[in-house]
Amino acid sequence: MGELVDKIKGNVNEAVGKAKQAVGKERRDERLADEGAAQEVKGKGQQFAGKVKGALGDDI
Repeated sequence: MGELVDKIKGNVNEAVGKAKQAVGKERRDERLADEGAAQEVKGKGQQFAGKVKGALGDDI
């Protein structure tokens, strides 16, 4: 089940990160845009971890 949880968390973090970036750029708030970019990268990492768990099994 860890695989699915990681993938869901990753998708959520990626979507929220993209939204923060868009709002940050619209408001010219570099801090918010940077925070969104970092959150998007975190989400991609979580999705990757989910894929690895799926390939190797949830026991890792």
